[in-house]
Amino acid sequence: MLVLETMRVALQAIRVHKLRSLLTMLGIVIGVSAVIAMVALGEGAQRAVQEQIASLGTNVLTVRPGQLWFRGVRSGNTSELTPEDAEAVFTSAPAVVGIAPEMRSQLQVESGATNANLRVVGTSSRYAEINGYAVALGRFFDDQENEGRRRVAVLGGAIPATLGASAEQLVGQQIRIRNITFEVVGVLEEKGSFSWFNYDEQIYVPLETARFRLMGTDRLSSFNVEVADGTSMSFAMGQIEEILRRQHRLRVGDENDFWIQDRAELMGTQEETTRTFSFLLAGIAAVSLLVGGIGIMNIMLVSVTERTREIGVRKAMGATRRNVLMQFLLEALVLCLVGGLLGIIVGVTGSSLLANLANWNTAVSGGAIMLAVLFSASVGLFFGMWPARRAARLDPIVALRYE
Repeated sequence: MLVLETMRVALQAIRVHKLRSLLTMLGIVIGVSAVIAMVALGEGAQRAVQEQIASLGTNVLTVRPGQLWFRGVRSGNTSELTPEDAEAVFTSAPAVVGIAPEMRSQLQVESGATNANLRVVGTSSRYAEINGYAVALGRFFDDQENEGRRRVAVLGGAIPATLGASAEQLVGQQIRIRNITFEVVGVLEEKGSFSWFNYDEQIYVPLETARFRLMGTDRLSSFNVEVADGTSMSFAMGQIEEILRRQHRLRVGDENDFWIQDRAELMGTQEETTRTFSFLLAGIAAVSLLVGGIGIMNIMLVSVTERTREIGVRKAMGATRRNVLMQFLLEALVLCLVGGLLGIIVGVTGSSLLANLANWNTAVSGGAIMLAVLFSASVGLFFGMWPARRAARLDPIVALRYE
């Protein structure tokens, strides 16, 4: 029997039982579409993480206060970072080209009839530049306003909505922070949240203003350090560590009472987490492909039983075991490939709907589509082999006698 004739017989058998073939393919359709949609969600999440961290700056180090130690035991108090520490790092570390100290506190903010408890950050004029912020309206405060302890404020992108007004309405107007009047000079573009933290829900004021007028403390929450292009982050971290240990008068053998975070390492950790999550989602979705394959094997076994006499006739007319094997394998393969193609259409459409209607980050990759097609074909071959071999091994005499 020729290959083309075998394919024709296989396709004819599928057409004869349209409903059964459609229901058989349904498991493959669901499995392939679920795999594509889940992988698209994982890829989208990974790209979103990359974009968010890149927008924060990958050549930026963050220095935070650590825990204090006494005779090898961690105490409950944290150490202190001061503006003098930040200034020492900026002036003494050759690898450092910019610095933005942060002094944060939750304070009461009033605008007209709206009253909200918001995060207020005292920082330097280079904060927006170092952290990759763009000013949507107005401007950021400058060094003179910082040194003069001016009462000016820049709002994060989500703050106007919180205060019940638009950015245009607030720029140039006054708000009250802890019952002190501040002039709004600018509003930043929204960057979105990262992990649990939303950088758009902050109000920025000059560091010296926060230090002497709002918070009354020299204690910094952290400071961001911009490293010169082409400089190794490890080398810069070593310089910063040496300067801060000298500032804090730590002796040889003492633990650091601060810690330095590399955003590039954070990006790697987040990417690994989202990648693992993507594999987990794809693995769960692949289970439905396995179930669909079992359904195909079940239907093919039923088909072999129903067509026992047909197989006997074909063998009696000269069909070889290989011809019969090929016929049933082609039937299983066609069911899986057609189901796989339909699953691709459903998966890509579903991913687009999630992106457009639910505003989820999705990214359909060609690799995921190829993987889904290959996997569906493999499922057809694997689960179709046993029924096909069973049909090929039937004795033609016994098959002809079958009722």
